[in-house]
Amino acid sequence: MKRLSLVIAACALAAACSPQAEPTSDAAATPAASADATMPHGAMGGMDKMAMMAPAEGDSEATRGYKASMMSMMNDMPAYQGNADVDFMRQMRVHHQAAIAMARVELAEGENAEAQALAREIIEAQEREIGVIDTWLAANAG
Repeated sequence: MKRLSLVIAACALAAACSPQAEPTSDAAATPAASADATMPHGAMGGMDKMAMMAPAEGDSEATRGYKASMMSMMNDMPAYQGNADVDFMRQMRVHHQAAIAMARVELAEGENAEAQALAREIIEAQEREIGVIDTWLAANAG
């Protein structure tokens, strides 16, 4: 029964994080506009994860940057098309963009040389992979 509850919670989370209709350009341009959108009650143990990503008074510049990258990712996720390959590529592209945004926050705000080196590697790898994804989508997503 506990496993079934976890599966149901995971499904609810996936549904809450993946819109079934393309967001309007206004919604994608203003991530904070959707900050009040929450996951179904109980999807994450009753925690309001979307609200946790909204900017809060006292957040550091880095925290605001990380939160903005996550909100942007959630708002920019494309609707599922029902094709596992296309859905994977489209969702991963947005995920990679968020990783790049987070890495840029690290470069701007971080101080640790190892963390900054990893951030540079992430930017390079994710940008390269976005190129692969874009080429694949152009050839396969019609």
